[in-house]
Parts: sequence; structure tokens; C-alpha cells
Amino acid sequence: MTASEASSQSYTEVADLLPLQAELAAIRHHLHQHPELAFKEHGTAGYIAGKLREWGYAVTTGIAGTGLVATLQAGSGPRRLGLRADMDALPIQEATGLAYASANAGVMHACGHDGHSAMLLGAALWLARTRRFSGTLHLIFQPAEERGFDSGGKAMVDAGLFDRFPCDMVFAMHNHPGEPQGHFMVRSGPFMAAGDRVFVKIKGVGGHAARPHQTVDPLVAASAVVMALQTIVSRNVDPNDPAVVTVGRLRAGDALNVIPAEAEIGISVRSFSPAVRALLKERICTVIDATAKAYGATAQIDYVEGYPTVVNEPEATAFAAQVAAELVGEERVARDYPQLMGSEDFAYMLQVCSGALIRIGNGPASNGRGLHNPGYDFHDGNLAIGAALWCRLAERFLR
Repeated sequence: MTASEASSQSYTEVADLLPLQAELAAIRHHLHQHPELAFKEHGTAGYIAGKLREWGYAVTTGIAGTGLVATLQAGSGPRRLGLRADMDALPIQEATGLAYASANAGVMHACGHDGHSAMLLGAALWLARTRRFSGTLHLIFQPAEERGFDSGGKAMVDAGLFDRFPCDMVFAMHNHPGEPQGHFMVRSGPFMAAGDRVFVKIKGVGGHAARPHQTVDPLVAASAVVMALQTIVSRNVDPNDPAVVTVGRLRAGDALNVIPAEAEIGISVRSFSPAVRALLKERICTVIDATAKAYGATAQIDYVEGYPTVVNEPEATAFAAQVAAELVGEERVARDYPQLMGSEDFAYMLQVCSGALIRIGNGPASNGRGLHNPGYDFHDGNLAIGAALWCRLAERFLR
């Protein structure tokens, strides 16, 4: 179906959702003001489930703890569609000064999951009113996307999500600061990186700062490890294969006149291909162990494999891009957006069900408005646009 053919039929437009803007903003602000951390989204899940039941959905709660699925059927169509939003917040102290700022100290929706849930709720409300589709719609509200490992996406899949709620395709949407608000970005194939974490303890022999010859200084060994790690991507990975090894934590000691007995290193590892992912693990462990030994210390390495690569299925990606272009215009859709080094546990769902992750521009990322920043806030202008995309996607797929 061409864009002109689609526009001639009765599919949702952004203008249809604009009268709901105030209601959707109120929902989003409520969620923003009451953030909850991974697997603790009891209030959030209860609030969302209450709205969905009020609108006529069959709601199943308690999936992987706080996860839930809302189901709506219309007509006799055999196709089944899944739309997913995440619910959890981050352990960040909010610094926006907004009237609806977090009421929970040290917890904040700094990644826009409040907006993701509100967009999907907006679509749920409109689709329940219009029911211009024929088939089965499953709305998946997932906990614990931010954990980095043993996350809500994996837990829901392991709990039989797609056995209990079969889907022919599943889609998710994430906001993207730095791109124009209301624009859409997709990419077929590997889109977001696999993300692993490495926790390292360098153990030496502590002692007096004035007698370093009587110690094995773990801080010096750890510093050498940090520098040695910088060579792995530049000298071991094919330049055509994206990869990142970032040391985000280096801790050792408390007093200036004491050489500590132990130092800690925390590493974030990003890659796209399984071969590069395996290579990085092997090289990181070898470099850490050998460098520590060279300084007379020992290394204890805990290598935690996190989210796999988000791999968008080509047909699903093309379909999402076409629907987005119908909705907002081709000029506002990037169909081959560059790969992103961030990670997303929607990858687990894509491993067992065809689908795609979509990005929606959130406007400027400067002045503290980037993701995971205390000054970040989701753009309310995306509520009607994102909800309209979900509605049109459902209407186009379930027919």
C-alpha cells in the first residue's frame, strides 16, 4: 500500500490525538512524579492497569513481577500485534525544577519511560474508542529495562510472554534527544549495541605511603590496566566493526598517607557482532590479568554479559518506516539511521519475535537535556505523535 492509498482510508492522524493532549500530559506527569526503580514498579503498574481496565482491556498483571499485558480484540482478523513500553526509572536525583518533578528522592524518570508508557496509554485509549482494526492487540508494559542484566525484557520472555500472548510482530519506541522533536528514526538489522559490564578488583599489599617498597600498590596496577585497555579497540578490533571499551569507575584508597590493599575498576563494553563481543571479552580479561601480574598484583574479574544486540527485522522495519512516513511525512523519517552504541533489552523480545525498535526525536540534548541526566525531561509534544504512530501501526497491521 502506498502512502496516498493509506491516507485515503480511515487511519489515525496526529490531529485525532490532539484533543487528548491534556489528558496524556497529566498521565505522563503523574508517572514522572512517582518514579520507581527496576522490579519495584508496583505503583506504576497499578496505575497503568487501572487505566487499561477502565478502557475495556483484559489486563494480566504479575508477569515477571511487575510486568503486565493488556489485550484488546476487534473483528475476526487472525493477526496479532505486540506494542511494548518500559516503566522503570533511574537512581538519579532530579534537578529539573518542574512542578511535576519526582517526589521520590534519588529516583527519576531520566530516560523517558514515563513518556513511553504515556504514549502507549494514549494509543490504548484511542484504539479502545475507535476499534478500527481486526485482530488481537497486546500492549506490553515492561519493568526493569534499566538494570543492564537480568532485566525485565528477559524476565518477561523467560516467563513465557509470547507463549501466553502470541504476536506476529512486536514493536517498541524510545525517545532520542538530539534529533528534532517528533521525527522518527529506524534502521534494519543491528541497530543498538550489545552491552556488557566488567567488575574488577586489583588486589595488592597495602602499607605506609612513605614505604612503597614494602607494598604492592594496586592503584598503580589499576592505572596501568586502564591505560592498557585503551589499546584493545584500536589494535585488536577491525576498524570496520564498531566497539567501545569505557572505564567508568576507578576507586582506591581513602587517606593520602596510605597505600590501599585493593582497587576497583568498572568497565562498560559495547559491540554489535557476536565475534567482536567474544573477542572483547577474551582480550579484556587477558589484558587485565597480565597487567596486574606485571605489577605484582592479582586481578579478580567478574565479566557480566548484558543485553544482546537489538536486531530489527527488515520487513518490520520497512513497515514501521512506511507507517511513520504516512503519519508525519517522508522528510521526518530517517530510514537508515546510524547504529547506536546504547543498549536496550527489547533485544530479548526481538530474539523470539519479529519486530523493530523505533526512535522518536525528543529535541535538543544540550544544557542537561540528554538521557540519564538530572535535567532531562520527556517532550510532551511527542505524546500525541507517538500515540498516533502506535494507533496507525495497529490499524495498518491488523486488517
